[in-house]
Amino acid sequence: MYAIIETGGKQVKVEKDQTIFVELLNVAEGDSYTFDKVLFIGDKTNKIGNPYVKGATVEAKVEKNGRSKKIIVFKYRPKKNEHKKQGHRQAYTKLTITAINA
Repeated sequence: MYAIIETGGKQVKVEKDQTIFVELLNVAEGDSYTFDKVLFIGDKTNKIGNPYVKGATVEAKVEKNGRSKKIIVFKYRPKKNEHKKQGHRQAYTKLTITAINA
């Protein structure tokens, strides 16, 4: 059984006991989080939402909140003596899916 959920403006395919990384959620570590924006549930009988499946939820446990490795953004304009170096670290939440309720 799997489900497709919507979080952080993205769609993520999840299964039970799977670990996923999503955009930062305002939830403390060790707490549980419930996704109610379920777009699709795949089982013996598929359930397709319009846009969401009514009454369907996905339960997850928050493992940790963190920030990914730094990436360097370097903007450069030749012959203009113009350059800009900037770093970025994206915040994330690590989740483990505990249950899919159809």
